[in-house]
Amino acid sequence: MSFDPGRININIGSETKIERILIVRLSAMGDVIHTLPAAQAIRDAFPQAHIGWLIEERWAELLCAPGSPGRGGRSSRRPLVDEVHTVNLKEWGKSLFSLSTLQRVATIWNDVRDARYDVAVDLQGAIRSAALARWSGARVVYGAAEPRESPASLFYTRKVVAHGRHVIEQNVSVAAGLVKRQVKVPCAQFPSDAAAEARIEQRLAEFGIRQYAILNPGAGWGAKRWPAERYGEVARGLAELGLQGILNYGPGEDELARAAEAASGGAARAMKSSLTELIALTRRARLFVGGDTGPLHLAAALRVPVVGIYGPTDPARNGPYGTRSVVLRSVESVTSHARRAAADEGMLGIGSGAVVAAAQELVESDLRG
Repeated sequence: MSFDPGRININIGSETKIERILIVRLSAMGDVIHTLPAAQAIRDAFPQAHIGWLIEERWAELLCAPGSPGRGGRSSRRPLVDEVHTVNLKEWGKSLFSLSTLQRVATIWNDVRDARYDVAVDLQGAIRSAALARWSGARVVYGAAEPRESPASLFYTRKVVAHGRHVIEQNVSVAAGLVKRQVKVPCAQFPSDAAAEARIEQRLAEFGIRQYAILNPGAGWGAKRWPAERYGEVARGLAELGLQGILNYGPGEDELARAAEAASGGAARAMKSSLTELIALTRRARLFVGGDTGPLHLAAALRVPVVGIYGPTDPARNGPYGTRSVVLRSVESVTSHARRAAADEGMLGIGSGAVVAAAQELVESDLRG
């Protein structure tokens, strides 16, 4: 299954002059990536506007390379937005009334309000994101007419009926309240960091890796995870196609990576990286294999061919978008976003042979051009 970008009709509201726009999408990795095309559509419509983004600190590298100024002229290190406002709501919540937390909150919020945004666009649809958009001081706040958390709509002054099946299309249709023309859903832009690119090149050279596939055994919760050992089995099959397996893993996923690496019999190597390094690593990959998780959506956004292994989430809404892909999902899997720890029974019915066959299909089609 693959998705091609569609075209979205979008209309302007009553505002006659929009010079400063705030995008609110706090987290998580895949959701931020799904928001980037909507942000690009806004950028294309308002090329001279000052665009800011309110985001959780953990995911800011999707917008701005480490060490780069959080505001100022755009460059390859911060290609899309003029200003990045970071929050750390989870950590702040642990010590909400401490002086250091209050000072940090005040500093961030003063920066947001001092930016004097004309418009805020909430592309998360949660109560907290909608409230932050409203409290930004923007005179107009856009959001979906039917947001993920219904009370969020109370904070919007402009409610847009979202349409499109895939979440990327839905995000673009919400952002569409700002512009007046038919546009093609644009490609996402990611920061490029020369130091991270060099580190990845050096690491690959040290390991003697040239052609490789990224395998990602982790996922946000247990029901979305395919057994780690099967990723090792897939790596052995990919080796026969001439692809070394690189196992990507994040915080708390060390055990998954070790299990997959052991099962690979030397066909896969675990490699931990920062988010900026993962962008550099993914750019060079021939293939990505994994479940519904942020690194998969990064690969799709970078137009890397994807084998998606899906269970409780609907690939029509959350599948790899805009790249060549094969999505495997059992008819026994039932769509649910409940964060269950137990493995999805339908997912367990997907064998490693089916995944290797899907990978071979993509690799061979790539060779055919």
